[in-house]
Amino acid sequence: MSDFSRRDFLKFSGAGAIAAALPVTTSAAHVPAPKGTVRAWVTNSNQKHAALPELRWSSAKRGGNSIVVEPTTEYQSVLGFGAAFTDAACYTLNRLDAKSRADLFHTLFHPSEMGLSVSRICIGSSDYSRNVYSYCEGSEPDPEMTRFSIDHDRAYILPILREARAVNPDLWLLGSPWSPPAWMKFNGSMLGGCMRNNWYDAYANYFEHFLDAYAEAGVPVQSVTTQNEVDTDQDGRMPACVWPQEYELAFVREHLGPRMEKAKHPADIWILDHNYNLWGRALCELEDTQARKYVKGIAWHGYVGSPEAMTRVQQAYPNVDQFWTEGGPDFEHPGYATEWTKWAEQFTGILRNRARCIIGWNYALDENGKPNIGPFQCAGMVTVHSQTAAITYSGQYWAMEHFSRHIRRGAKILGSSGEIKDLHHVAARNPDGTYSLVLTNSGASEQRTQVKVGGAAVEVSVAPDSIMTISWS
Repeated sequence: MSDFSRRDFLKFSGAGAIAAALPVTTSAAHVPAPKGTVRAWVTNSNQKHAALPELRWSSAKRGGNSIVVEPTTEYQSVLGFGAAFTDAACYTLNRLDAKSRADLFHTLFHPSEMGLSVSRICIGSSDYSRNVYSYCEGSEPDPEMTRFSIDHDRAYILPILREARAVNPDLWLLGSPWSPPAWMKFNGSMLGGCMRNNWYDAYANYFEHFLDAYAEAGVPVQSVTTQNEVDTDQDGRMPACVWPQEYELAFVREHLGPRMEKAKHPADIWILDHNYNLWGRALCELEDTQARKYVKGIAWHGYVGSPEAMTRVQQAYPNVDQFWTEGGPDFEHPGYATEWTKWAEQFTGILRNRARCIIGWNYALDENGKPNIGPFQCAGMVTVHSQTAAITYSGQYWAMEHFSRHIRRGAKILGSSGEIKDLHHVAARNPDGTYSLVLTNSGASEQRTQVKVGGAAVEVSVAPDSIMTISWS
């Protein structure tokens, strides 16, 4: 999390500015016209991912508003969508009775439903934990990890992760630390402060112990970041750690990277794990060829800056992938349950700027954003009431349905163009050959447009403050 207010989320520019990041280069004349029917779903104030009557293709007309989908212009492949299994989220989900949790997990993770397939976990405590902890507690140094233990996680974190992966065996887990163990830091605390560089190798050993222990507990982890939000210590108010650029480079280049090459349970390394405005730092770190050979991706948060930062980095280093790894709603915000177009607009900009995944913040918290030892007012993607266990849903949840249900792992983001005020769009082709186009009308007026593919078109009407997804074969 950033010390920037979580309410000050990025306001994306219009569809034209986003389209500039993904130039369309293929002529529609070379694209076969689709045939058959078009399925459609809508979310608005009265309906949530509700099926609409089928639409039909007709010959494209000249003039008027139009969105052109270019099936032969491909960009990144999609890894998936999801949120974070923090200590707080796992504790909250564990409080549900078995049937309620099974029903919720079926909706969230089963491939026939939302199919959420990428999730973030915490290596030790974050601010969304019940208490501050690491996996190597104690005030004395322990570089050999003789005190290492994940016993804290056995009560409800590991069981929740195993249950989720049983519903979706393809669940990809990203592990992120908020702080090294306190004895590795100058201030002797997990709250704020900075790493001592003489403990780099011990910290790489800590990562390896974590990956081995989780794999042995039945929860293998596929990727890690070096540090959650490298550029802030949050004024010592929560588990955090500043990592200067040269520290992160040295750690990856000389310790974590080489250790992952030899590890029994290696994980991909993603760096930065912080805001768009640090894109210059990402470019500078990737200039280091020795470090770059170990870096599989850049992890981004959207609290400060604009998503075009991801495109800049991707264009400079095409072999390094971009991943969006944190962002969530605010429980005090009056739009918590209704800001579906805000989130859909953000998700559109993220995908149109090369991100391979979208990972929200906590999967679930209570009605007061608890448990929480940190200074922020976050809400879960879903809320589980602390007294009644009633489940309610955020606008982020309703937005994510339109993306995760229709853009699956391995899908290719496609070129699409069309500058229509307040109407945002992103297109994808799934591995099974189906196509999806997510349309978000963030304005106060209805938008009528032609969606053109080759020489064919389908007429759509997108109501104010609504999301529409259309799908065809």
